[in-house]
Amino acid sequence: MNILLIGSGGREHALAWKLAQSRLLAGGGDRLYAAPGNPGIADHAECIVLDVADHEAVVQLCAEKRIGLVVIGPEAPLVDGLGDSLRAAGVAVFGPDRAAAQLEGSKGFTKDLCERAGIPTASYVRTRSLDEALTALDRFEAPFVLKADGLAAGKGVVIAETRADAEAGLSDMFSGQFGSAGAEVVIEEFMRGEEVSVFALTDGTAILPIGTAQDHKRVGDGDVGPNTGGMGAYSPAPVLSEELQNQAMREILAPTVQTLREEGMPYSGVLYAGLMLTDQGPKLVEYNARFGDPECQVLMMRLDEDLGELLLACAEGRLEEYPEARMQAQTALTVVMAADGYPGTPRKGGLIDLREAEAQGAKVFHAGTARDADGQLVASGGRVLNVTASGANVREAQAAAYAAVDAIDFPSGFCRRDIGWREAVRERGG
Repeated sequence: MNILLIGSGGREHALAWKLAQSRLLAGGGDRLYAAPGNPGIADHAECIVLDVADHEAVVQLCAEKRIGLVVIGPEAPLVDGLGDSLRAAGVAVFGPDRAAAQLEGSKGFTKDLCERAGIPTASYVRTRSLDEALTALDRFEAPFVLKADGLAAGKGVVIAETRADAEAGLSDMFSGQFGSAGAEVVIEEFMRGEEVSVFALTDGTAILPIGTAQDHKRVGDGDVGPNTGGMGAYSPAPVLSEELQNQAMREILAPTVQTLREEGMPYSGVLYAGLMLTDQGPKLVEYNARFGDPECQVLMMRLDEDLGELLLACAEGRLEEYPEARMQAQTALTVVMAADGYPGTPRKGGLIDLREAEAQGAKVFHAGTARDADGQLVASGGRVLNVTASGANVREAQAAAYAAVDAIDFPSGFCRRDIGWREAVRERGG
């Protein structure tokens, strides 16, 4: 079977690496294609220049290449309805359609769904103007949680410690800081606790848990500085015990899938639930309609299933064939190496040499890389590399990952040096 992977980041490199091992590609003529891909993905797939916003062009490519399964990596094509167009053309798709993808595409949509389904989450108000938002602040206490309603590349959330900061943040949002994503702003109650993520596949009926993870959003060590798309992650996240995970599945993910199905928006794809572990139990922070980035990288390192067959079963409504998803017991940890200036204006074009790091056994997933005119590997984005390693626990995986980081020659890059710090402290008995 020929497979088309949509995307070009570290998440897609991890998916390409795992898909390339699938029995679906075992035939002599079976190919994995990626659009547009990146230099790392090119080691596993044939990369194609394609405008994925041109749905007709994607459908035509699928016909020309005899694509049997399309795996949509990023959120933007899902929210744009690429899955709808492909399904209408008879192509099997891994990823939700436009209506169900609103779980990520609109914070307000998700909060309203939680209210209808009785899903535990923070109290909230949807606001559509600065005046309305400033009035709504009276209903909350500091710190204030402000969320741009639409897609903002993981950066559309502001935690304001004071009323003045909240007013300034709202002014920025409604002035276009996040473009059209900030045309509506959701103001939420601040939830206290530890944040963690749980992942599950669903075909709209069956739900299959595929692991837990904890990421690190702030740019600096000790969780300081501005939010980013993610500076590193590890899996599993022991803080989400089996009991708490079962509770989250029962009270959060299952009612979400059921409500969407009953309301005519069946969800097919991966559900990525960000949770806050509060004194009252797990509460939903937000949903994403795709694999996390960099969480996908550590999940793929641990997944002990044929990814291609698993995603095809999900796309074809056969997920009940899998009573469980086997995951390796080892911990996987990834460290993001970013270009200087990130999350502001990253410095692009910096040379990268990975040879010594990969010789140590770590897996380096490419996120924002390109080849220059001389064929040398260079930085082409903010988050550039995902240096990923495994170990018996977080501390072992952490040591292996940072040893590989230190072997990478990337003078214009930087990383956090404390990925996994919370669990490392717990492992030491702290």
